[in-house]
Amino acid sequence: MGENGWRRTDAWIFVSLVIASGDGRHRRAAASRRPEGVRLTDVLSTADHLNRAIPQRHEVEIAVRRLVGAGLVSVADGWFRITDEGERLWRSRPSAGLATTVDTVQGVLGRRHAPGSAEWSLDEADHAAAVQEYAVRSIPTPRRSPEGHSGGR
Repeated sequence: MGENGWRRTDAWIFVSLVIASGDGRHRRAAASRRPEGVRLTDVLSTADHLNRAIPQRHEVEIAVRRLVGAGLVSVADGWFRITDEGERLWRSRPSAGLATTVDTVQGVLGRRHAPGSAEWSLDEADHAAAVQEYAVRSIPTPRRSPEGHSGGR
């Protein structure tokens, strides 16, 4: 799409927010989701799972500005939430496998909403801290033998 249309990164961040918040899990009812929203670390973690890449600060910032401006997402006090309008868009999209969900959502965005523009910024230090938190969370904890266990018998 052109410069004014939705970018794949916008859809990637939107889908990541939906899945991280639990909105996408088996089309859950609103009462069964995290009402407070999700933190940036959860968004980055889900985005990495979807696209095998952690979104850069500017990618998150631009996508969130456009999504907030379109009324699909809100951000307050570091918590990201899908709005009622965003939830309607998510629930009414054509069903797709996880591998094609981002592309499907990008098409739906282009047909139903114009990208918005909102004042919102993501501090470089906040992004770096979220990436670091995600990295620490994803390091598997090594298994240890019980104390005093010397190996095999």
